[in-house]
Amino acid sequence: MSEEENRHDWSCVDCGTQNCKYKDRTYPDFCLTTSLDTEDDAWAMKKYEEGRNHDIMVASAEVEYEGYCQWTRVQEIMEFARKIGAHKIGIANCIGLINEARIFARILRVNGFEPYSVICKVAGKAKTSVGIPEECERIGSAMCNPILQARLLNRAQTDLNVVIGLCVGHDSLFYKYSDAYVTTLVTKDRVTGNNPVAALYTAQSYYRKKFGLDK
Repeated sequence: MSEEENRHDWSCVDCGTQNCKYKDRTYPDFCLTTSLDTEDDAWAMKKYEEGRNHDIMVASAEVEYEGYCQWTRVQEIMEFARKIGAHKIGIANCIGLINEARIFARILRVNGFEPYSVICKVAGKAKTSVGIPEECERIGSAMCNPILQARLLNRAQTDLNVVIGLCVGHDSLFYKYSDAYVTTLVTKDRVTGNNPVAALYTAQSYYRKKFGLDK
């Protein structure tokens, strides 16, 4: 199938103009903005008025503006928390990043917050107890428990939850079951020192063959 025939599947990653931001360029013919259903547009805008969504949007924009290229993500999270009135900060961390979680908790305490952490291996269940193949226990028998992490943080009535290095997929379950809003401080990548974008930076060089981009 030709590239032209595939154009109906093209989306924002295939656009080179970004006119939705700049406003002085030309939209591509497959643009999601120009083909946007007015009902979808109105639905999204209405959602920003519901619950705390408006507060979250305003606080996020203010943090972006006030700390642009000055604040680290740790600082941004604290400023964001202040703006939305969050005092008790839940930490859902990987056991492999317990030291980083401790440092973050210390920073939170020094800055007037109340951190509360639930580690991924909480309850100490075997991986096989939920039907995970026994062979997966070769790298550790205790399973990660993101649903219980979320439940315990919900019970602790945290105002904002912060993810530190949960595994791919486990983070998805945590986001799903957390009552409080969630933001991520650390995204786990065991190969790149928890800097997953490094693989994208080198996708045209060192990782080209590994990602199949040399075909």
